Amino acid sequence: MENSNAFLSFLLKPFFLGLYLGIIGCIVLFVRMQMRIHELKKELKKLKEHLHTKLEIDAEATEDRKSKFNKLKEENENLRVSLQTVNNKPGRKEVRQFHIYQKALDIMFEKAPGFAPAWQNALKEGELEMKNIDKGIFPFIKRLSGGGIGDSSQEPLPDKSDE
Repeated sequence: MENSNAFLSFLLKPFFLGLYLGIIGCIVLFVRMQMRIHELKKELKKLKEHLHTKLEIDAEATEDRKSKFNKLKEENENLRVSLQTVNNKPGRKEVRQFHIYQKALDIMFEKAPGFAPAWQNALKEGELEMKNIDKGIFPFIKRLSGGGIGDSSQEPLPDKSDE
């Protein structure tokens, strides 16, 4: 028993007591570190899931925006083609040209004091000439053959489609 007492007294020396306290402190710190690592891994996993969810939502929103953009682009192209078709319908250019002439006439009535009476006289002469042309078969044949509207001495108006 003396050996065990000697061994026990050897182990209870201040050096070994400090060593024991140091080892116990290291074990406590190691356990706390392992617990902290475990907590950080859980938090990292949670953050990865959150990031994954956010990226999915962002990708979905981006896809939605792209599809809306493509849809609007296609709709814009369809509207452009429709507008071009409407603008190219027969008579559309004539109606537009009529509105331009009407606007020019309104401006001339306002700005030029002698224009209105002269215009009214010219308009009446033109209407009278058209009534004369519309009477009888000879003017009708003349119109169909391309002899022009009115006197045969008048030249036909130049075609503006070349411009």
